[in-house]
Amino acid sequence: MTSHTDNLDPAEIAKFENLAARWWDPHSEFKPLHDINPLRLDYIRRRVGLEGRRVIDVGCGGGLLSEAMARAGAEVTGIDMGEAPLSVARLHLLESGLEVDYRQTTAEAVAHEQPGQFDAVTCLEMLEHVPDPAAVIRACAELVKPGGHVFFSTINRNPKAYVFAIIGAEYLLRMLPKGTHDYRKFIRPSELDDWARRAGLELEDLTGMTYNPLTRHYRLGRDVDVNYLACYRKEDGTQD
Repeated sequence: MTSHTDNLDPAEIAKFENLAARWWDPHSEFKPLHDINPLRLDYIRRRVGLEGRRVIDVGCGGGLLSEAMARAGAEVTGIDMGEAPLSVARLHLLESGLEVDYRQTTAEAVAHEQPGQFDAVTCLEMLEHVPDPAAVIRACAELVKPGGHVFFSTINRNPKAYVFAIIGAEYLLRMLPKGTHDYRKFIRPSELDDWARRAGLELEDLTGMTYNPLTRHYRLGRDVDVNYLACYRKEDGTQD
């Protein structure tokens, strides 16, 4: 079984360390994250309601989603293994005036320390960057309270996803730096669901996210061929 100290890819962490200073620039390499953040936030709010909820954002990076959830009234803990993105996230709190507890640690480590302590767990655009995504999913299931919700988003693995997420986004449209994604690490919804069910999570919703290169807008819908979000609920009374 993968331990929390093993389930790290230094090369993946380095990618985001090198870009951290531009995390909050909506015209930088992180523009796609800025563009989809309102959609992600709305997806979460419609399913759990964030006011007064205790939430942990796994793989929080520079804090875009963490701050948005805090602004919506949640008590947010943001965790990441990248030191530079977390430094940027903490500095941005001085500008926003919000409160987020940022920690440089892993989901597995926090799950060991604080099992079942969160009303909701978000793990977005992160699973495709770790060696053992199933271990992260198990940790997310351990972190959430029985009856609570866990949110994942990642990229499907099929020829269309390769064309759109890598060839299109990284090479043709140059929306992302080349090498941001590794096709071999993309995750089919069936694989995600298998890992989640084994961890005691039950699927409540699966929604796709698509990008229109002409209008340059994202939208949520039924097409899960490339990017998708999933909402899971932890079974009541589950013993982890």
